[in-house]
Amino acid sequence: MAEKKITITVSKTIGKVSGKVIEATKPKAVLVLAHGAGAGMDHPFMKQLAEALAEQGISTLRYQFPYMEQKRGRPDTPLVAIKAVEAAVAKAGELFPKLPILAGGKSFGGRMSSHWVSAAQPEAVRGLVYFGFPLHKPGTPSIDRAEHLYAINAPMLFLQGTRDALADLTSLKKVCKKLKSSTLITFEGADHSFKAGKENLIPKLAEATRKWIDG
Repeated sequence: MAEKKITITVSKTIGKVSGKVIEATKPKAVLVLAHGAGAGMDHPFMKQLAEALAEQGISTLRYQFPYMEQKRGRPDTPLVAIKAVEAAVAKAGELFPKLPILAGGKSFGGRMSSHWVSAAQPEAVRGLVYFGFPLHKPGTPSIDRAEHLYAINAPMLFLQGTRDALADLTSLKKVCKKLKSSTLITFEGADHSFKAGKENLIPKLAEATRKWIDG
């Protein structure tokens, strides 16, 4: 599936980052899709997810966080990361002015997207999609990372594996019950990378996202 390369200016001090767009044939929305902490926008999971979303009628704009663009091992601070999210969403608005905009991403990318939406309350973002929300550090259940979610007014979709070491389901369900508008969909046996044996869950993640948008 064809990808279009783009450049996004985060700020004068932070600089520019790379992005890639995949357009659906008859798009119903565009998802600004951020990568996880350990791999960039070209990781096979990210690319295959964007392609699967396009097949479901969802265009995507993937982008690099500054640390990944600059090939630094340590993730950006939240202040820098949320500036990148803001810039990527603004770019999506320029490229797709007639489409509803969703934000989110894989793990770290989804969490940073939620921090920006929580703080800025942007009218342009119609919803958030989390592909494995990292609720806590591996094996240490906590809901501290969820506090900012309660300020978000936009609908949220949580797609989580039942064996995700970064999201104890009992804790996540409690969080979702307190949110203004949330949907939690679980994938039996899947870990934080959505690996569940030999099954390829990416098409199911894309389908679940489309059904949520339609609903």
